[in-house]
Amino acid sequence: MALHPQAAAYLKLFPADLNVDLAALTLPEIIRMRGLDGVAEQRGRAAALPEVRDHVVDGVRVRVYRPEPGDRPLPVVVYFHGGGWVFGSVDRNDALGRDLAFRCGAVVVSVDYRLAPEHPFPAAADDAFSVVRDVFARPEHYTGDAGRVAVIGDSAGGNLAAVAAWRARDAGLALAHQVLLYPITDVAMDTPSYRSYASGFGLDAVEMAWFVEQYARGADPLDPRLSPLRLADKSGLAPATVITAECDPLRDEGAAYARELSGAGVSVEYRCYDGLLHGFFGVPGFFDDAEDAREYVAARLKEAFA
Repeated sequence: MALHPQAAAYLKLFPADLNVDLAALTLPEIIRMRGLDGVAEQRGRAAALPEVRDHVVDGVRVRVYRPEPGDRPLPVVVYFHGGGWVFGSVDRNDALGRDLAFRCGAVVVSVDYRLAPEHPFPAAADDAFSVVRDVFARPEHYTGDAGRVAVIGDSAGGNLAAVAAWRARDAGLALAHQVLLYPITDVAMDTPSYRSYASGFGLDAVEMAWFVEQYARGADPLDPRLSPLRLADKSGLAPATVITAECDPLRDEGAAYARELSGAGVSVEYRCYDGLLHGFFGVPGFFDDAEDAREYVAARLKEAFA
């Protein structure tokens, strides 16, 4: 398929995800870059909600969004932001957290997990599962229903959602659903989509390798906490929705994960958006299909919660 016109226009503004000399990037510069957001105005309207509060779970900051007043138990969606395990935050993804709560009619718990390189693997994965475990242990703290809990994440956050889902299964915690948006499922970076879209499509392969290096720090690439595609037994995992973008190095590993889930007997729906780029879901101001994808995700979650 040809590159979508909106994707082509986006690439004229942002030809590469980082667009810096990675070899010269120091920790102070990484920290400075975390405060920048070149697409802030395109992340969508920050929906007004009756309750938004921050608190800390096992040392991890979370922001809780409730779409209706009162304390009636609602489904809970635990959200993990993207950013290569190095960038991103609850604040940067505030508009998306609000939007998910509004569309899904659910409490959204957005997780400010620790970032690399200061906190390498498995810090982010451990933080992600700590919050999921707490939602099940203390649903009343979130005005949530422990029988209707889902996880969702994009990119590195999709990796954390996938890992949290299999750790929840192993801990006997029954997730209702997992939504994986162009997730990192394998750090081998050896798929055809990595070769086809290695450069010039926003997220470059060299940048992705740098992200992995910052987080993994020599960890075993076969560890399923890092590469959930390598998980030996995927049976019994939560039903899944997997979304990818055609012109994305991560496309094939997302598709492979969906296939393996299905092969293990897990109910899964997979959708690839033609001509689009990594990250499109988070910037509806650039991509009309972000609205379609968000409506699709909301419908899938509502169906799971029903």
